[in-house]
Amino acid sequence: MKKVVIIGGGFAGLNLAKKLSKSSEHQVTLVDQHNYHFFPPLLYQVATAFIEPSNISYPFRKLFQEKGIRFFMGKLESIAVEERKITTNNGVLDYDVLVLAMGAETNFFGNEEISQNSLPMKSIEDAVEMRNHILLQFEKAMRAEHVEEKRRLSNIVIAGGGPTGVELAGMMAEMGRNVLAKDYPEAGFKMGKIYLVDGLKTLLAPMSQKSQNEAIKVLKNLGVEILLDKLVKGYDGTKVSLSDGTDIEAATLIWASGVIARSAEGIPKESVGKGRRILVNANNQVNGLKGVYAIGDQCLQLTDPKFPDGHPQLAQVAIQQGDLLGENLMHEVQGKPLKSFAYNDKGSMAIIAKFKAVVDLPKGFFKGFFAWLVWLFIHIIPIAGFRNKAKLAFNWLWSFITNDPTLRLIIRPDKKD
Repeated sequence: MKKVVIIGGGFAGLNLAKKLSKSSEHQVTLVDQHNYHFFPPLLYQVATAFIEPSNISYPFRKLFQEKGIRFFMGKLESIAVEERKITTNNGVLDYDVLVLAMGAETNFFGNEEISQNSLPMKSIEDAVEMRNHILLQFEKAMRAEHVEEKRRLSNIVIAGGGPTGVELAGMMAEMGRNVLAKDYPEAGFKMGKIYLVDGLKTLLAPMSQKSQNEAIKVLKNLGVEILLDKLVKGYDGTKVSLSDGTDIEAATLIWASGVIARSAEGIPKESVGKGRRILVNANNQVNGLKGVYAIGDQCLQLTDPKFPDGHPQLAQVAIQQGDLLGENLMHEVQGKPLKSFAYNDKGSMAIIAKFKAVVDLPKGFFKGFFAWLVWLFIHIIPIAGFRNKAKLAFNWLWSFITNDPTLRLIIRPDKKD
């Protein structure tokens, strides 16, 4: 049996592992620094205390029971291509086929000040930390003596007007409108503002103009301050500095402004392209390396005629690449011809606020309540485990009906001397 080692248990790696679990010619080991798979599109709902982390996560070992897939918990440190070995922080593994599917991480564009003081949102830990931080600032605002300090503590700046930034802004605006007055009746003042900042001239840049206009309209109606054609240049923990020279006093900066592929030590520099993405051929094999593949957000494929500059870093791309690579690896041992990857773009969607969403299809556009229902349905289907789907559906229904979710918990480990 060929030893297949997959680094990363996101959409790409998980779909590849499941596909190869049907093969009798491959022994699959999935390596991840966490012992669970999670669903990134819903991280913002964990961060805003609408759903629990367990609603969107599932243990790998539970997931792989009776599938013949092995799990190894570890973080990749380096790849020895010639020896066909990888080194992790928990040991060394050898392989016949190596697949890199580690995804992307937050890109701070070299700004150390923003990196140290802002809140990213790429993991469960980030989402829980964001929830804790925001709730703690509200508690501090209640104790502050001066109105200016109260407002600074409750001001929230979101850098990045893509789907993540828009979804965060809308959910936080809903929270401010429906929840904070109930939780903080002693406030006696209007809580701070939510600012959404983007360097482009519109929100949701990859989507249609109709979606962009709808997002701006809905968020403005919710009271979100939208600042376009401006960049966040610095943040010292108390003041956000913008590229036009203006400042915003705020205790919270959420960084949703860009991603960069995770580093894979041992991959030759000539096989790495823009955004640190690994260059691959039409079958997702890393350029110049035999037996090494890259899929999902971590790879850059320039062979698809419809996407000559590379595919968007979206879940659907990762899922489709994982499925096809699984088929191709099975075809390879069976002596069958390999298929080239061509992305089937099924459209894109974004939720803006409660009962408000936009959906772009290859041949159409729709918005509003029906789009919101479609968004919910599409995002429940991929959640691992029936119990998680049922819990998530119930929690969503209850939270949206009552306008009062019960997950606003500040849970932090004690700091020991």
